[in-house]
Amino acid sequence: MRRIAIIAGEASGDLLAARLILALRAQCPNLRFEGVAGPEMQAAGCHSLFPMDKLSVMGLVEVLSHLPELLSIRKHLFERWRLDPPDLFIGVDAPDFNLPLAAKLHAAGIPTTHYVSPSVWAWRAKRVRKMQGNIDLMLTLFPFEVAFYRQHGITAEFVGHPLADEVKFDASRNSAREQLGLPQDKRILAILPGSRQGEIRRLTADFLQAAGQLRQRHADLLFVTPAINPALRAELENIQRQAAPDLPLTVLDGQSRLLMQAADYILMASGTAVLEGMLAGRLMVAAYRVAPLTAWIIRTFKLLKVRFVTLPNNLANETLVPEFLQEAITPDNLAQALEQLFTLPEQRRTYILQRFRELHGELRKDASHCAASVILRHFQLQTQEQD
Repeated sequence: MRRIAIIAGEASGDLLAARLILALRAQCPNLRFEGVAGPEMQAAGCHSLFPMDKLSVMGLVEVLSHLPELLSIRKHLFERWRLDPPDLFIGVDAPDFNLPLAAKLHAAGIPTTHYVSPSVWAWRAKRVRKMQGNIDLMLTLFPFEVAFYRQHGITAEFVGHPLADEVKFDASRNSAREQLGLPQDKRILAILPGSRQGEIRRLTADFLQAAGQLRQRHADLLFVTPAINPALRAELENIQRQAAPDLPLTVLDGQSRLLMQAADYILMASGTAVLEGMLAGRLMVAAYRVAPLTAWIIRTFKLLKVRFVTLPNNLANETLVPEFLQEAITPDNLAQALEQLFTLPEQRRTYILQRFRELHGELRKDASHCAASVILRHFQLQTQEQD
């Protein structure tokens, strides 16, 4: 029986890795998995050696307080797999944790692959040097990433984006609203300030104050936000009491994807959620704010290498989603950008949504099955199993 080591670092990676595990098993049943796994991976049959939430730390500065524990976990995993080598190591996202570990494992003779290309084409481009000679196969979710890696001597394959397989383009608003118990006769602005406490603390006040401005001028607007767990709901409600106590805000228990489908417009934190909004065919405004010291480091050392921050804009190489960063995130700026969407000329609206539809089609490739096939073929795992 072949053994695969696999690590995911947060909820999105957990889901991605779980689907990859199931797809690998469907094509090659006698595979065994162990690593750092969340609930989805464990349900798919992966034995977890450490709780996944130990790795769920974001930002350059934010990682520092957790660094000793992260290094200890990485050392333990390396020693375990050095002494009892798996047939393959798969790092799923979490590049700051997975790539250094992959380099050490590769030096110890263990084949390595990385699923979800780090955004080296966007920022901290020098990280690609650490992958050269250490990553045998890079699996990318976006087509434009392949050329970048091949230019740097790294074998890469575009396997599609799993969200494009899951999210139906321009799904019925009425059906989504019915499922969520939301009215059909209102314009809905979905407010998604993020899924992590740090994001919520840095963005929610500005988002809600922008909504407050819009409420004064657009009486038909309904404001709805998701909270993925009770702790984040309490955080949201506490910020609302301080920043926008008079704003009528409907708070859902999770269901952010369904909320996007129910919405007419979305105000959201930049990240994978913006891609979901694009795949759902909704007009959006995106914003992102990191800790001040992290922002200073990025600017001082010119670590950001792209024109755009949001994925739809990078995929299209043009502005389809208005985006705001750091000091540009103000209630006035956000409210103005949303009002411009409300009054967008029909020709421009049609163009944006058509580009969203085209990008959806490009990314839809049955990603988990495709990734599994590429892995099994590249590392000849099926051949080994049959032998």
